[in-house]
Amino acid sequence: MTLADAVRFLVGLAFLVWGAERLVRGSSSLARRLGVPPVVLGLTVVAFGTSSPELAVSIGAALAGRPEIALGNVVGSNIVNVLLILGLSATVTPLIVSARLVRFDVPVMISVSALTMLLALDGRLGRLDGVLLLVTGAAYFFVLYRTARLTGDDSAPRAGAPATRPPRHKHDTKRPPSLLRILFAVGLGLALLILGAHWLLRGAVAIATALGVSPLIVGLTVVAVGTSLPELATSIAASVRREQDIAVGNVVGSNVFNLLVVLGTVAVLSGDLVVERETLQLDLPVMLAVAVACLPVFFTGSRIGRWEGLLFLAYYAAYIAFVALESLAPAIAPAFRDAMLGLVVPLTAITLAVIAWHEWVARRRRANGVDGPTGER
Repeated sequence: MTLADAVRFLVGLAFLVWGAERLVRGSSSLARRLGVPPVVLGLTVVAFGTSSPELAVSIGAALAGRPEIALGNVVGSNIVNVLLILGLSATVTPLIVSARLVRFDVPVMISVSALTMLLALDGRLGRLDGVLLLVTGAAYFFVLYRTARLTGDDSAPRAGAPATRPPRHKHDTKRPPSLLRILFAVGLGLALLILGAHWLLRGAVAIATALGVSPLIVGLTVVAVGTSLPELATSIAASVRREQDIAVGNVVGSNVFNLLVVLGTVAVLSGDLVVERETLQLDLPVMLAVAVACLPVFFTGSRIGRWEGLLFLAYYAAYIAFVALESLAPAIAPAFRDAMLGLVVPLTAITLAVIAWHEWVARRRRANGVDGPTGER
């Protein structure tokens, strides 16, 4: 590894973040000029914009003959999005969860995660698998568009959840940008993404080779965190501005986009994407587990509290510790994994199930007009 490799990696990462920001702004302006409903804008354009680094890096890796980096990037990014980004965002301020997310988008994220794991059980993702993911993605976005046009924006918080203030746009009183300026912003964002993805990929491969680390681990950690920076910046900024529904919707939409569009495209381009045994045994199950964990966490109180955010961060730290042990101390890694899967994860699942049950009972009692534990009306 040379100094040029490190510089290339850092500059590529910076171009990715800058390009994604330009693309999000330009795409948002274009969608408004075309009259796209706000809910579709948030769940499609923003999800595409913040996931565009994953798309660019993964396609670049597939075309460069490094599909393991592409797979690790997608799986790792989905884990990062929930555990690290939602964890940090909820630690900044508790996050409000909309009714639409609990009823529709989170179950879709869980189903898509399960579908991906099911398709990978034979140890590979072929072109037909990729086509299936892409077709499912097209159907998902079509349903989003149709439901938005028929029912309007169903992004209100669930009953009993604190209301959030509407987003403020400091430039609302200014003249909207011209169509030429919008198209230039979109083109600049795409160009920066392509160049940044190429440099980041070359730098990551060089670093992995020099350190003797497998490309899969680099994809799961360094590249996954790097390409998830747009989601991180968007969600943290939304939390600071107390626009928490944007923070949560951004993560859920990006995860669905990563699996259906990014991974589907990589599988079609590569033709025969090999899924390594450790990915089947740990990384894909962890991705599915964190998706499932969102449902009881989101359901309880229609919010993600600070303690739940800290729990997400602790699990991400444990996951990274295992990945590091697997590379640096493989003799210790199995014992650490068994302890996490056999003790900590089940205890957490039971705790979340009990909390969700109490929340459901409390809501039933409130709906029936029952006050207090004695059942008095």
